[in-house]
Amino acid sequence: MNVLVALELALRSIFRNKERSLLTVLGIVIGVAAVIVTVAIGAGARASIDQQVANLGTNVVIILPGSTNTGGVNAGIGGASTLTLQDGLALLSVPDIVAVSPMVTLRTQVVSPYSNWQTSVAGVSPAWTYVRAWDLRSGTFFGDTDVAMSAKVCVIGTTVESNLFPNGNAIGQTIEIRNVPFRVIGVLTSRGHNTFGQDQDDTIIIPYSSAIQRLQSSNVASNIVNVIMFSIDDAANSQSAIDSVEALLRARHRIAAGTPDDFNIRNVQDLAGAAQSIALTLQILLASIATVSLVVGGIGIMNIMLVSVTERTKEIGLRMAVGAPANAILMQFLVESATLSTVGGVIGAMLGIAGSAVASAVGHFAFSPSPLVVAVAVLFSAAVGIFFGYSPAHRASTLDPIVALRTE
Repeated sequence: MNVLVALELALRSIFRNKERSLLTVLGIVIGVAAVIVTVAIGAGARASIDQQVANLGTNVVIILPGSTNTGGVNAGIGGASTLTLQDGLALLSVPDIVAVSPMVTLRTQVVSPYSNWQTSVAGVSPAWTYVRAWDLRSGTFFGDTDVAMSAKVCVIGTTVESNLFPNGNAIGQTIEIRNVPFRVIGVLTSRGHNTFGQDQDDTIIIPYSSAIQRLQSSNVASNIVNVIMFSIDDAANSQSAIDSVEALLRARHRIAAGTPDDFNIRNVQDLAGAAQSIALTLQILLASIATVSLVVGGIGIMNIMLVSVTERTKEIGLRMAVGAPANAILMQFLVESATLSTVGGVIGAMLGIAGSAVASAVGHFAFSPSPLVVAVAVLFSAAVGIFFGYSPAHRASTLDPIVALRTE
């Protein structure tokens, strides 16, 4: 018996028992679909993490203030005011650091001639666009002269633009931040939401000197900043640059040996690596669980094939009596089990691709189906069918034709 004849017989048997065949391959369908969806979600999550890291800038390192401890109450990271403008400027002397931007942040209501909107305002240096690798959609960014003069100029995100200027044409318009008029000179390109669901485009960028002198209350020190961000020339130099920054800040803050730092340094690449590792671990775990469904589906196929052999014992005896060799009977049932599992794999692959597209839409990450993953999942399902179908097929091929013909 050749493979085509065996395939024809297998399809006849499958369509003769449609409901049973469908229930038999259900485990394979679920397993293959689960594997494809899991891999797609994991790949999408890792791609999203990569994109978020890229959005943070080029080889970015962030310095946060330390914490305060008053009466046994620890305020946590950022609770103290330990970073100054002078600290940020001093970092420019560290080898391998190519750009530094102190940052003063606040959240307030902003008013335009057309509307008002509550948003975050960040006072930064002109190097901020390089550190964050964030281009402008239109207009220009402020320069060193604007910082020196505490100029009342600003660059806004697209979310702020759409809410304050519904009709567009934000460039050259004036907005009020805490009753201080600022002229819009640029609009940033859109970056959408970050991993934590925060809208990155809901922001206004102004010179840090303007934020300190014009927007902060009088009881806040004039040189305190919330964050210092700096960019390293090459990722390979990250650790040496961070060590140099730590030594410099400890010296500037007069921190004695053995005393904890009053600041915290966070390497974005390290955070991204940890997030990638967690995402990969979860993906492997979920894929392993999904693979169990394939094994369960294979056991289901073996069970049904054993039932099929029992039901068709007389048919098998008749074939062998008219000259069908044992290997032809073996191939007939082996092809049938492989066909069941392959059909289940194809259906599961289609459902998996559709499910991945839905997960991509819900999770807001890019989805591109991997042909390799789909092919491997379908081939693995076929292998499961062959593996678990061999025992029933072998049993059928070793039946005694005389005994089989006498079976009722």
